[in-house]
Amino acid sequence: MKLTERQVLEQFDIVTRKQLRQWVHSGWIVPAQGERGPSFDDVDVARIRLVCELRRDMNVNDDAVPIILALLDQLYGLRRELRTLATALLEQPDEVRQQLKQALLSPIGQQH
Repeated sequence: MKLTERQVLEQFDIVTRKQLRQWVHSGWIVPAQGERGPSFDDVDVARIRLVCELRRDMNVNDDAVPIILALLDQLYGLRRELRTLATALLEQPDEVRQQLKQALLSPIGQQH
């Protein structure tokens, strides 16, 4: 579901329009740009919620927020890649899966 800036602000009574626009300007939140301005999806809303929790509940300062967001983005990206790899492995013949399992379980440097 896509939300306007006004609709997002209605969900977050602790976020001001100025703050939200600053977060967008800083790249913390990256909404799609529609004809009527920014359009926020579920991922954007979850990220706004995360920024609120970091700043309010965990007292994370503004300099640390983009670092945390970047690390989380990397983590989620790696999880997506791992899921893709796991799916590809499941589609392989049993013999290939067993060979890969052996290779992964053997100590590094002892693989041929």
